[in-house]
Amino acid sequence: MTGRKVVVVGGGIGGLASAVALHRRGWDVEVFERAPAFTEVGAGLSLWPNALRALVALGLADRVRALGETDTANGVRDRAGRWLTRADNDELRRRYGWPLVVVHRADLVRVLVEALPSGSLRPASPVLAVRQDSGQAVVVHGAGQSPADLVVGADGIHSGVRLGSWPGAAPPRYAGYTAWRMVTDPLPEARSGGAVTWGRGERFGYTSLPAGRAYCFATATTQAGGAGKGDAASTHADVLDRFGNWPDPIPALLAAVPASAVLRHDMYDLPPLSTYVNGRVALVGDAAHAMTPNLGQGACQALEDAVTLAGCTAATADVRAGLSAYDRLRRPRTQTLARRSARLGAAGQWSWPPAVLLRDLAIRLIPDAAPLHARAGGVSVLGWTPPDAVDITAALEPGR
Repeated sequence: MTGRKVVVVGGGIGGLASAVALHRRGWDVEVFERAPAFTEVGAGLSLWPNALRALVALGLADRVRALGETDTANGVRDRAGRWLTRADNDELRRRYGWPLVVVHRADLVRVLVEALPSGSLRPASPVLAVRQDSGQAVVVHGAGQSPADLVVGADGIHSGVRLGSWPGAAPPRYAGYTAWRMVTDPLPEARSGGAVTWGRGERFGYTSLPAGRAYCFATATTQAGGAGKGDAASTHADVLDRFGNWPDPIPALLAAVPASAVLRHDMYDLPPLSTYVNGRVALVGDAAHAMTPNLGQGACQALEDAVTLAGCTAATADVRAGLSAYDRLRRPRTQTLARRSARLGAAGQWSWPPAVLLRDLAIRLIPDAAPLHARAGGVSVLGWTPPDAVDITAALEPGR
């Protein structure tokens, strides 16, 4: 089923991964990105076993792993620095076949870009509209129009594709807290593994990156609108003021963060959509199911989306039928994980002392070998595998 054209709107992880997956299935791909270059800045990224299986399906797992750091252990600590629960990466590998790998987002984007034909990439090309008729979709952009058999909306939580093709969809909603992300300079003493420390209305997490660096993130309950205010120095000072006296190794990590390297973003998620497809348009990643980062699954689910979308559309010449199958396979899972991530984040931000005490006691009851989020609402988070022919056939013919 070659010779079909797909236009991908958005050049982040979800869009590029979708383009790679579809290109490898014989689609002619074109990727439009508003920014002047295909890259990401400033943050690390956790790739759990489910994401690594998606990268295997894309033929890129070995390249990505070579650029990342295998986390040896992680877990949750309380404000005094005491461990509440710990997860062993060797046990993670034994249970799920893959370890937890941490990479810089820019490195993953670069691998995905290099897997695509250079002529398929359109940086500095904002999309103005997507139109559909009974036989084809047309993407309108600054340089003209691009007809397509399929349009993939991968343009993030504030997706213009979603706004145009899902006009009745609810807007993103504020999660109640802001977040800081930062990458340290190389540390004098290399660290392996990471942890998240839960306080009262605040959290601080870190994990290892290659070359002796660490990726750090922090959250605080606050009103929306603070992100983007002030210069880099004041943003850095705010983090130091809030977390500089937290348990080791947090002060040493913050001391190794350049003043210009702190990013702050208010946290939003997306209310559940009734469908991820509209005619010949499909949404992937944050455009479809933006979730808070508490499960570390945002990019992982975008990679799952890409592989599933390519598999479903390869199984039938009918694009609309393939997209319906994609929706049936992806929407229940991703919306379950989004709900679980929101609940976990809300608990992590509790500030009332009795509630914090009960929360910390409950976490202590979790077996140390199990990641805190191995299952969500009865759905295996880490055990996902790419859908096989039986799965896709069932999704293509749900009533059979």
